[in-house]
Amino acid sequence: MTNLKLFLVCIFCLGLTTACASAPDKSIKPKTAEELYNQAHDELDRTAYKKAAETFEKVELEHPYSKWATKAKIMGAYAYYKDQKYDDALLSLDRFIKFHPGNKDIAYAYYLKALCYYEQIVGVEKDQENTRLALQALRQVITRFPNTEYAKDASLKLELTYDHLAGKEMEVGRYYLKQENYLSALNRFSVVVNDFQMTSHIEEALYRQVEIYTILGLNKEAKQAFRVLEYNYPKSKWTKDARKVLK
Repeated sequence: MTNLKLFLVCIFCLGLTTACASAPDKSIKPKTAEELYNQAHDELDRTAYKKAAETFEKVELEHPYSKWATKAKIMGAYAYYKDQKYDDALLSLDRFIKFHPGNKDIAYAYYLKALCYYEQIVGVEKDQENTRLALQALRQVITRFPNTEYAKDASLKLELTYDHLAGKEMEVGRYYLKQENYLSALNRFSVVVNDFQMTSHIEEALYRQVEIYTILGLNKEAKQAFRVLEYNYPKSKWTKDARKVLK
């Protein structure tokens, strides 16, 4: 009987100990919005991007009506961007743009959105959907915020984006040319001539027009394309090759 009482006492004490251990420590105060924001910023500085993004989101969740919550939205998007979580960054940026259109950081939000697409541009042999989205987003930055540093950088990136899209058209055009699908090839090269005149691919595109028009027996069109090529790029290797094609 004594052993039974001792066992029950032990169980009771153990229950008290567990209860005490699981009880929340009321002496620990929850962090303020500013404290959480600064913590997230420190994590960002340490390149702990995933953790920083989570902490910035915590600012929004725990202190949704504070000024720090608005700052946390854009910084959280930046943390996702640095962590290469572009879809998460875009979601955050779209929310920021929707709910804070007059914020002082709105130009940066549009710029960062463009960067998210720009960083996902892949080789010309693959689908160029992100390149097209980057093009649209970069144009928005330039149109909406023309006198900002973001517009200046967006203009530089826009040139590279155009060049990439032109490269894709050239890639497909060359494929059709090898398949002797001359009309489809001509359409692709003509897109470069008409829409991407300032890119590095324009000389070859004009040459390909001369080449295909000659193959199709359209000598008038071939000579016209050659004149454009010769006038603008008289010393180009493509001009020399085109001259040989016309002989």
